[in-house]
Amino acid sequence: MAGSLLVVFLLTMIIHTAETLSYSVRYAGVRLNKIAIALSLTGIIVLVSRTANLIQAPLTAKFVDVARNDSSFHLENYLRIILLGGSLGTLIAIGLFPTFIGLFERIISKLEIQGSIPKLLASVTIGQLKNTRKYVRRPKIRLYYFRYLDVPKRLIVMNIFVTAFYTVGVMSSLYAAHLVPQYSTTASQASGIINGMATILLTIFIDPQLGLITDKATASAEHRSRLGKVYVLLMCSRFLGTLLGQLVLDPAAHLISMVVRLMV
Repeated sequence: MAGSLLVVFLLTMIIHTAETLSYSVRYAGVRLNKIAIALSLTGIIVLVSRTANLIQAPLTAKFVDVARNDSSFHLENYLRIILLGGSLGTLIAIGLFPTFIGLFERIISKLEIQGSIPKLLASVTIGQLKNTRKYVRRPKIRLYYFRYLDVPKRLIVMNIFVTAFYTVGVMSSLYAAHLVPQYSTTASQASGIINGMATILLTIFIDPQLGLITDKATASAEHRSRLGKVYVLLMCSRFLGTLLGQLVLDPAAHLISMVVRLMV
């Protein structure tokens, strides 16, 4: 089981690293004033995340099957270790943020010339790959950077909670399947109960605010210079959200199991 746990841990780390690095794509697009092209590139990041998730999800579900047949198997501990992979992945993305801004600026510029992703990939040479080293930047985070950003506190708090819900959505449904084995199939498919809360919060409170912040940055050089720090702040709140997920896991699983009992 240790080998499977390591694989799931690494895949979860990749998923959260890829999703968090989407901020660097957006920021690169704003800096080049090519936000539409940048948003189209987020599809590549989503592809990486979804591909990793295709492997991660069934491997995680396997732990539930093992726990059903072996009462000594500590499923909750395994799930919490997997959640730590999400926290580590988010931290890695924060560290890579300045490096990937430069890389994505280059990719956006080349995509505009080549006109499509396949042509862009075909134009890449070994020499260009070697030159990516010059884009490496060390992250520099200072608390005073965030003092005058005028970012609503509600946005930061909501981002923490939304991340926590999304992080534990699938995990809590699998844990609920373990808690109510007689309804395990129903519970394992009920992650939408938790993810639905996150989607409502995201749609009502986060997306509109983030859109306004990005729009101001596109129109104003002053706001553009602050946008990178705003994104770092959001990534840090995302990291806190993955940690909060450790506290949300158990209550979310019991909520799902309670709803499942009421449905049947």
